[in-house]
Amino acid sequence: MGKELSAVLIALALAGCSPAGGSFCTAAAPLRLSAKTVDALSDAEARALLAHNRKGTKLCGWRP
Repeated sequence: MGKELSAVLIALALAGCSPAGGSFCTAAAPLRLSAKTVDALSDAEARALLAHNRKGTKLCGWRP
């Protein structure tokens, strides 16, 4: 597993965590990957990454 993929998995695991009184928008950031890393994602990882970024787009106004 590459370093970028490991970083993504850690970010996804922590995406649901936020400090007490914090919000998703203050605790999270868009996940942007290289094409090489995207090619290495499993279907489940890709779905989780897309769900994270779609949530940020809806709640926080993130732009692609």
